[in-house]
Amino acid sequence: MIYIALVLLVIALVLFWRSRRMRQQSGLPPGRIVYSDPKLWGKSEKPFYDVETQLTGKPDYLISQGMTLIQVEVKSHYAPAEPYPSHVYQLLAYCFLVEQETGQTPPHGILQYRNRTFEIEYGGQQRNALLDLLEDMREDARLKDCPRSHEERIRCQRCGFRHVCDQKFFWI
Repeated sequence: MIYIALVLLVIALVLFWRSRRMRQQSGLPPGRIVYSDPKLWGKSEKPFYDVETQLTGKPDYLISQGMTLIQVEVKSHYAPAEPYPSHVYQLLAYCFLVEQETGQTPPHGILQYRNRTFEIEYGGQQRNALLDLLEDMREDARLKDCPRSHEERIRCQRCGFRHVCDQKFFWI
């Protein structure tokens, strides 16, 4: 009986060590995972939603560090020199949604790329920039003819509307 208990204890210790190592390699900050996107974790979570802005979304991870909630957005590709503005605004949107849902303002969020992590500050200035961007997007949506952004050739090549777009790059 003692041998069985010792074997089970060793197995438990090995599994604990391995899970801790995997967590460190993942780039996730310390804390308890309280929310995860179903694509990453397997269970279906309710998306966050703000009635006033009509913004909705599901962060990849939401980590609880005591009374603080940290959003983590995982990107599968290698990190650029600086995070893409679209990734930053996506993370800010999740921070905003969590703030609206919980009443707690997250101090920052995390963009986790394959090889690098960026900590993105969140506060009044970032919230206002996000709300301004959302208003600009609404104004653009009201236009009958809104010019598309073609600053990144690769995005144009991979766009699902390329076959009907009259503004696509002519060399694509």
